Amino acid sequence: MRYRSRFDEDEKQDKYLMLRQILNIIFMLGAVVGVLLYFYQNKTIGTIVIVVAMLFKMVECVFRLLK
Repeated sequence: MRYRSRFDEDEKQDKYLMLRQILNIIFMLGAVVGVLLYFYQNKTIGTIVIVVAMLFKMVECVFRLLK
């Protein structure tokens, strides 16, 4: 008998899972690049990159709420 967790069922029902994972990867990469730009190059450009990365995260949250 295999133990089934709540998370197994959530992944099967989540039709946006792959899209959400891609959006999360874009967010994480954008946040890291934005922080590096902020500290080592231009603070304005770094801030813009971080804000754009946050927009990807907000879109991912909308898909999570639609689930």
